[in-house]
Amino acid sequence: MEINFKGKRALVTGASKGIGRDLVIQLVKCGAEVVAVARSRELLENLKKEVPSIEIVPLDISDWKKTKEALNKQGPIDLLVNNAGLAILGPLTEVSEENVDELFSINVKSIINISQWMAKQLISRKAPGSIVNVSSQASMAGLENHSVYCATKGAVDAFTRAACTELGPHGIRINAVNPTVIMTAMGKIGWSDPKVAAPMMAKIPLKRFGEVHEVVDAILYLLSDKASMINGVCLPIDGGFTAT
Repeated sequence: MEINFKGKRALVTGASKGIGRDLVIQLVKCGAEVVAVARSRELLENLKKEVPSIEIVPLDISDWKKTKEALNKQGPIDLLVNNAGLAILGPLTEVSEENVDELFSINVKSIINISQWMAKQLISRKAPGSIVNVSSQASMAGLENHSVYCATKGAVDAFTRAACTELGPHGIRINAVNPTVIMTAMGKIGWSDPKVAAPMMAKIPLKRFGEVHEVVDAILYLLSDKASMINGVCLPIDGGFTAT
């Protein structure tokens, strides 16, 4: 199945590493013009050396006003992937107000802000569009020491479902993907200890963690016209973790 984004402009947050970085590369291979957004200018510049055609926007998306100002300079966008995310883990009894504010600011507030911007510019252009939010299996299952993180990802799913009812009549689709542990560079570090990995892997019927391309492929599909009737879906990419 060939996916072609020729003539489309895509914006990806959290684009400097992990899933976001690979997604930028694949979007370009599929013909899209890509705007890559992340905090680290250095990492974005390294990505641009590899993929010279992209535009890069160093930006702290937790800042509501600065984000809107930066996006207003980017011109029309047809495809949006809200990929940026933050994980601060620990026992509920040790969670601080700062932890809660930081997690919700990146994982929820930024998605609402950027999706609002996206929707307004698409509606003003009377143009269709597609949005994919990167959520987590943590929205669908309680995970130890993930209480606030789970709450933020549950909010992402709820926002996705509600937003689809408002944006659908304008030809704008919005969906979410909900990955399990994914073997990004950070994932390999965090889950390399068999003692840590074994309990989680035991709950996954496929008995393995996910690879980056497995998430990227799902996002590309949901962005594309191949998924033209898929709207408001939260798609587990978890090897069956949430099915058990």
